[in-house]
Amino acid sequence: MAQYVVQLRFDVAETDRRMEVRPAHREYLAELKAAGKLVAAGPFTDQTGALLVYDVADEAELRDILAKDPYTPANVYEIATLAEWQPLFPFS
Repeated sequence: MAQYVVQLRFDVAETDRRMEVRPAHREYLAELKAAGKLVAAGPFTDQTGALLVYDVADEAELRDILAKDPYTPANVYEIATLAEWQPLFPFS
């Protein structure tokens, strides 16, 4: 397994649409957390984006997960960063 960090940048012009889709997005994240695929996630306090940490087999699995996220077909974000991560101090 590998951990990946994904930083999303929200499209401010699509804030209303993002708010409509957010309950489904958060439900999807909860399912990923329960399945052990999502380590941590949350928006920035200024609501310009979010940071998510995934524990997946590889980048292909991560991209599949992202494609299935309700935010993706709603087109309310762009990926600012997607990188494999080596935590020195892992989440407990």
